[in-house]
Amino acid sequence: MGRTLIRQKLWPVHVILAVGAAAMVTPFLWQAITSLQSTGESTSVPPHFLPSWQWGNYSKVFQDTPFAEQFWNSVVQTVVRVLAQVLFCSMAAYAFARLKFPGRNALFLLMLAVLMVPSQVYLLPQYQLVQNMGLLNTLGGVVLPGLFSAFGTFMLRQFFLGLPDEVEEAARLDGAGTFRIFWSVMLPLAKPGLISMGVLTVLWSWNDLLWPLVVVNDDTKMPLTVGLSTLQGEHLTEYPLLMAGSLLASLPMILLFLAAQRRITEGIALTGTK
Repeated sequence: MGRTLIRQKLWPVHVILAVGAAAMVTPFLWQAITSLQSTGESTSVPPHFLPSWQWGNYSKVFQDTPFAEQFWNSVVQTVVRVLAQVLFCSMAAYAFARLKFPGRNALFLLMLAVLMVPSQVYLLPQYQLVQNMGLLNTLGGVVLPGLFSAFGTFMLRQFFLGLPDEVEEAARLDGAGTFRIFWSVMLPLAKPGLISMGVLTVLWSWNDLLWPLVVVNDDTKMPLTVGLSTLQGEHLTEYPLLMAGSLLASLPMILLFLAAQRRITEGIALTGTK
């Protein structure tokens, strides 16, 4: 009886969640349908809701673009950025959260100010620095500005603040130094936060478009985001090809999120405990 009453009270919530889920799934469904249509069907009015099963669109993506090379570039770009940000941001976050040094708060506020500045503002200075280093049109030039993140530092700092002081004090009494405490004690405890920041960095890096678009003009050195943008013509865009390529590019991120969604939720929840 009690369960029946609870279900009766929760049905509006279930309806709202179902509507929200449908709104989120619909764009992906339409993307899949369009990827299996012909160019004429994708631009017809009224639209075709059933595809004509043009599976050749997927093979044509590999023929018209160096998709495999661009996919590899995106993988390398993402992996290097994630590893670098996890290392550098965790070290900076631990210092801001646990170490006492002059000007700590002022330096942290200065770093947070970076989050308030749109990335387009420092696009030109970054370009000039990369140009002077001779890294234009290289994968290194694409990766270099993304090796550190102010947001990642802020996120991990909040996580380190939520860890118990007793663990660090016990390690210090056992004779462990600052770096040993960070590496062997605090970093393993911050695993949920590291996973959350890593997944968010993966999503940001995989979808990064503006900076690679400015730095790279060689098709074989572009990441997928820039490579797919070349499928948009000035007068005609083959939407089935574009949707097929976009669907292939988004599959790794969808699988990653499905595999790590519990860790992401846990890490973000624990980050805001202090």
